[in-house]
Amino acid sequence: MTANQAGPERTLGQLVADATHDMSTIVRSEIALAKAEITTEAKTAGKSAAMFGAAAFVGLLGLIFLFHTIVAVLDIWLPEWAGYLITTALLFAVAGILALVGKNNIAKVNGKPERTIKNAQETVQALKSGD
Repeated sequence: MTANQAGPERTLGQLVADATHDMSTIVRSEIALAKAEITTEAKTAGKSAAMFGAAAFVGLLGLIFLFHTIVAVLDIWLPEWAGYLITTALLFAVAGILALVGKNNIAKVNGKPERTIKNAQETVQALKSGD
């Protein structure tokens, strides 16, 4: 008996079953690895988003104090209420300009994925002509 004939030969069905089992195990392992990587990345992204949120909040507080400082500077020449009125009018003007710019930009948005639709139509045409 040679080294290749150490045991009974396996059938084709057994070999296919083993290969299927091995492929299934490999796919499950790859999915588990992907989940682990995504979980780690998601945690990092979450922490980063929290830091950005905290930075935005602190920046907003700083902006509020900046506006109070502007009012205090205007209070040197004008009554306090006039300083607040000027600062508030300035803020509303900036908000209006930003709203108009946003409105113009949103009007340019096309809700349809034109390139994707074109590519899909070309694919369908290529498949039809290939038949």
